Amino acid sequence: MTFGLILLILNLFSPQFTEAGQAKLEKMVKDRDALTQQWKESESKKSGIFGNRTKKDMIETNEWLERIIQKDNLIMDELRMIGDIETTTATQTGEDYKAIAFKQEKDVQALKRAVAERDKSLDKMLSSRRTFEWTTTIFFLSTLGLGYWIYKSRKTS
Repeated sequence: MTFGLILLILNLFSPQFTEAGQAKLEKMVKDRDALTQQWKESESKKSGIFGNRTKKDMIETNEWLERIIQKDNLIMDELRMIGDIETTTATQTGEDYKAIAFKQEKDVQALKRAVAERDKSLDKMLSSRRTFEWTTTIFFLSTLGLGYWIYKSRKTS
């Protein structure tokens, strides 16, 4: 009965039990409950004189207790195995997260390099545009100056 409660608590707090493992545990707990019921029946047996328990009755009761202990040990082994599986699953999940984080870090580095290259090309384009703007401004001012000079030279002549 107490193992049933333990399994219920473990089931509530750890929903990662596999279906097969859960079914196996439930079967083992049912077997243990049946053994406990048979132990109680043997405990109530009194085949001795004057309604007392005999040595044979006590040996039979002890045998049922030994079977219950063996079943408890099997249940505990199964719980340990499930715990190991969960630990392995958690470790693998952690490794998966590390791999995902590493991949994302690589992607971020690649994006940073692409942004840096794009910045360089933009700077180059901006530089060539500035050169064109200055050239156009100088050409405009020299044309304006030349026009003014021609105007002054014609007006004086």
